Formats: sequence, C-alpha cells, structure tokens
Amino acid sequence: MEYCLFTEPQQGFTYDDQLAFARSAERHGLDGFFRSDHYLRMGEGDPRPGPTDAWTTLAGLARETSRIRLGTLVSSVTYRVPSILAIQVAQVDAMSGGRVELGLGTGWFEREHAAYGIPFPAKRFDLLEEQLQIVTGLWQTPDAETFRFEGAHYRLDDAPALPRPVQSRVPVIVGGGGPKRTPALAARHATEFNIGFVAEDVVAEKFAVVRAACEAEGRDPATLKLSVALPTIVGRDDAEIDRRAAAIGRTRAEFDDGANIIGTPAQVAEKVERLRALGAERVYFQLMDLRDVEHADLVGAEVLPLLPR
Repeated sequence: MEYCLFTEPQQGFTYDDQLAFARSAERHGLDGFFRSDHYLRMGEGDPRPGPTDAWTTLAGLARETSRIRLGTLVSSVTYRVPSILAIQVAQVDAMSGGRVELGLGTGWFEREHAAYGIPFPAKRFDLLEEQLQIVTGLWQTPDAETFRFEGAHYRLDDAPALPRPVQSRVPVIVGGGGPKRTPALAARHATEFNIGFVAEDVVAEKFAVVRAACEAEGRDPATLKLSVALPTIVGRDDAEIDRRAAAIGRTRAEFDDGANIIGTPAQVAEKVERLRALGAERVYFQLMDLRDVEHADLVGAEVLPLLPR
C-alpha cells in the first residue's frame, strides 16, 4: 500500500505552502505529494495570491525534495499540447531523479476555461486518447529514432522523442467514473487507475469495471495499480475535527457524507483498511487547507503508522 498527500493549490495557496506539505510528506515517510492542475478557485472565497502552474511547481519541488513521488491528479488535455507536455514531464522526471508521475484527464471545469481563454470543446475523450498515445509513444520511442503520429486532432512529423525520461516507464494515471471509455483508456495506456470522491460501494464497482476492461484488452488486471482519492479531515478529538472542517467552510455533518475520510487516526485507519480490502493499492489523502501544515504532519506522524503496508 502507498499513501500520498493530494492538494488543491488553486484555492488560494502559494508555492511555499505546497513545499511545506511536500516536505512534511517526505519527513514522515509518506510516498508522494500530488496536486491538482487548475488555475481558477472553485467556489466562493478570496482567490489570492492566485494560481500556481502545476508543472512549474513540480519542477521546483523536484529540486527541493529527494524521495517522494511527485505528480498531478490530474492534468487536463485542454491545457497543453501533448508533445510539449511530454517534454515538460520528462524534464521534471530528470530534475527529480526519476520520481515523477503524470495524471491525465479530459478536464471538466468549463468556467476556468472561459476565464483564461482556454478552448473547451464539448467532446474531449478523443483528445485524451490521442494525448495518451502521443505522450507514451514519445517516451517509448527507441533511442535515436523519431516519432510520427497522425490523428484527428494532432499530427507529429518525425518528432525527436527527446528528452528521454529517467524512468524506463513514467507512471501514467487515468481516472474517473465513466462507465466505458475511461476504464478502456486506463487498461490500454495507464499504469494506474484512480477513482475519487465516491462511497465504498462505488469504488468496488469501478474497480471491477476496470479489471474487466483489462481482460478485454488482453492485459493482466494485476499490472494496473488501483487507487482512491478522498477528501480527508483528521483530528485527535472532535474539537480538532470540527475546527478543520470549519476552516474549509464545511460542518462536520456536511463533510461526513459516507465517502470522505474523517475522524481520529484510528478511525481513518479503519476506513483505509476497508479500501484496501476492496483492492486499493494507493490512497490519496486530499487535504484542502495548505496553511494547516500540522494536519499534514498528523497524517504522517499518527495515521501512517497505523496503516497497512
């Protein structure tokens, strides 16, 4: 089992806030630090100091950490040309000594696209499929050879397929609740399938669907890592839990919806054990308040020792 911190910096947090969380994860033995890839705050509230770019941030963290995995959960296909994304990720992989992971998805936040003038086509699954083919194709091209691609949305003519990542295969994460295309794309292109923000019965259902998709592709389902990402609040007592819920504009009753992770370290460990029993091999603890570094420290110092490995 692997355990990572997962953050939403677009809600109003700086690079230094993210660095503090990444260092907490590394200090306490967590496996990774992942962040969303967004530019616009969601919901009401002060957006200052403004967004940070995901891959610029990860490049910085690559030089300021030494062990943890670093990645996006997930980057949107609408933000970057796939050949340039492949270069960015490969460069951050080199900067980190081979610790980067790429989460890639269709994108969903239409208001964000309108705010920044980013095209938001109605149909984006074909973009995702072609981007997955291009990014992984560039990375897998033999040394000294070039890569060609002819698709409905992208055309590459003898791309140099450089720089090469440090890792022989950069982990690629595909996730979501789609019933057909998402699991098929994960089975075809990904090293990890992620489902987030749903109750345990839905987790079980989605894991079963993606395992079946692997079998349909002739792939051993055991070769696809299964993961879950869930909003998380941990506290040593009710008062601490209530305080952390209030800090993100929620009540405890609102947050405790049957899907989210909430409770004392022992209660969190019980939830994680149920997820492991469903087949999860990695859990992302989504912590929304990046100014509360003590929350990250609590996960590492008092929750992690209770969790199955």
